[in-house]
Amino acid sequence: MSVTKRLITLWLAFAAGLTCCAVAAEDDHAQQEIQKYRRMLQEGNPADLSELRGEELWTTPRGPRKATLDRCDFGLGPGQIKGAYARLPRYFKDTRKVQDAESRLVHCMVAIQGMTLAAATHDWHRPNSDIESLITYLAAQSKGDKIDTPLSEPQEARMFAIGQELFYRRSGPLDFGCSTCHSLEGRRIRLQELANFAVPGSGATAIAQWPAYRVSQGAVWTMERRLIDCIRQMRWPEPEYLSDALIALQVFLQHQAEGTIMEAPGLKR
Repeated sequence: MSVTKRLITLWLAFAAGLTCCAVAAEDDHAQQEIQKYRRMLQEGNPADLSELRGEELWTTPRGPRKATLDRCDFGLGPGQIKGAYARLPRYFKDTRKVQDAESRLVHCMVAIQGMTLAAATHDWHRPNSDIESLITYLAAQSKGDKIDTPLSEPQEARMFAIGQELFYRRSGPLDFGCSTCHSLEGRRIRLQELANFAVPGSGATAIAQWPAYRVSQGAVWTMERRLIDCIRQMRWPEPEYLSDALIALQVFLQHQAEGTIMEAPGLKR
């Protein structure tokens, strides 16, 4: 190799190194700005208002039976809601189903308060809905508790396997799946970091912050609503609210976040 060619090669390598350093520095700066933006948002979480409304709804006699939700059993015993959200989804013997927080809440609204399924869920997707407020209140009772999703029952283990299959499945017109965005480190869409749920513990904080107030939507979103929206964006057939597919996905995601401290209600872009 001539001296000229060697100099050109060295110069190109040097220039490439500078470019990599510049990109890394720019990325670090972007991350710092994102964290600054999030700290500013955390100064006042509008989800607190939803939590207060949920507490009022929880203790107010409602439905045809004029009953409160104080007797609802989320797995720790009737009326025991402290730390219950962090231990869901789980298998319930009375329904013979694995249920998440939302499906269990609706079960109680029907079984205890006497509402029809349609009446209990008719506005679940609307801002400031009863479901949104009640779930926000329930989740807040687990703030500071560790996520501990049980898999001891055969039904729970089966739902985990289904959720894992759904997470890695690629389908639809875009050949897309949950793992397309959420199985690698360092990915981001605009200001939103994409959690890596493929590795246990890696994306745990993201799970621990739902339900969360979404600034871009001006409303609190529950975990089921977040999942439905993700599936819609992948151009998959939209699952029904409270469907087994959504619960199975949550079993998998919650288990991947095992041991993480709950921070809900969170605040998202």
